[in-house]
Amino acid sequence: MNVSKIQVYFMPGMAANPAIFKHIVLPEDEFEVHYLEWFLPEKKETLAHYAARMVEKVKHDNVILVGVSFGGILVQEMARLINVKKIFVISSVKTKRELPRRMKFARATKLYKLLPTGLVNNIEVLRKVAFGNLATKRLDLYEEYLSVRDKHYIDWSIEQIVNWNQEKPLPNTIHINGDKDLVFPIQHISDCIPIKGGTHIMVLNKFKWFNENLPRLIKE
Repeated sequence: MNVSKIQVYFMPGMAANPAIFKHIVLPEDEFEVHYLEWFLPEKKETLAHYAARMVEKVKHDNVILVGVSFGGILVQEMARLINVKKIFVISSVKTKRELPRRMKFARATKLYKLLPTGLVNNIEVLRKVAFGNLATKRLDLYEEYLSVRDKHYIDWSIEQIVNWNQEKPLPNTIHINGDKDLVFPIQHISDCIPIKGGTHIMVLNKFKWFNENLPRLIKE
């Protein structure tokens, strides 16, 4: 009997490319994996409209959506438009209430509009102002995994995150968050699977946990 494979679509975080998932491996006899990539938003495009354009790249029905960080927010918007089996939200939030206080403050004051996002285009400038080995390692990660360095895209993404309005989690959502995530701290998040020692980039350095548990979580 030929059992069709489960279709899994991965969406990386803000500005990131699918290489962030390079260590996550699902059994090929059960799953077929697809990687979605960011494209530039239109001027003043809403997140809902952007999600509608992204779902055009989903070629199957009743899929699994896996999103990291801002990608986790986007796949929830996509799930409103297509049939999905489950949504996996990793290092992200399920509602506007789970956003950290600084993002809520930025939303109220519009301070996010003052961020120097133009620096994303110039790695050499960032290297000159980086101090210490940790900063250098982070820039190396930035160069390898963050490929969308368009200022309009970065400004748009930040605005969509801080102004996201989802009130309640969508059905069939599984939230996985690291207990050391500084971008979306776990103390603001309810009903998630906590990963001990997991940071905001845990898909890269906690990939063994995902390889061991994601297949089971998808099929349960």
